[in-house]
Amino acid sequence: MLDANHLLLYVADARQSCRFYAELLTLQPVEAQDTFCMFRLPSGVMLGLWGAAGVQPAATPPGGFELGFAVASRDEVDGLHRQWQACGIRMLQPPTAMDFGYTFTACDPDGHRLRVYAPEGA
Repeated sequence: MLDANHLLLYVADARQSCRFYAELLTLQPVEAQDTFCMFRLPSGVMLGLWGAAGVQPAATPPGGFELGFAVASRDEVDGLHRQWQACGIRMLQPPTAMDFGYTFTACDPDGHRLRVYAPEGA
């Protein structure tokens, strides 16, 4: 059985994306180069940011991926929404009740979606 434990996002500028995610996640990268950056998330999953120009075979354009961040309550969703807005992170969707829970959606500098949500019943 294979266990996917790395997520790689293709980005336009790995250094810029590294700074963005370091602040967003309040983590320091375990590896940081001009064209690649890697974070170890608290879950153990590795999040890599790879400059699209150097990907072999050639990558599709940056963007088009969604990262989900589950939180415990609607209050946490609202709090993170206010915090991220204050940091200048672009919002795509304000806090909204949906079938799966209460959520908002933002995006990183490359257009990858960042969804924060409290599951239904939280």
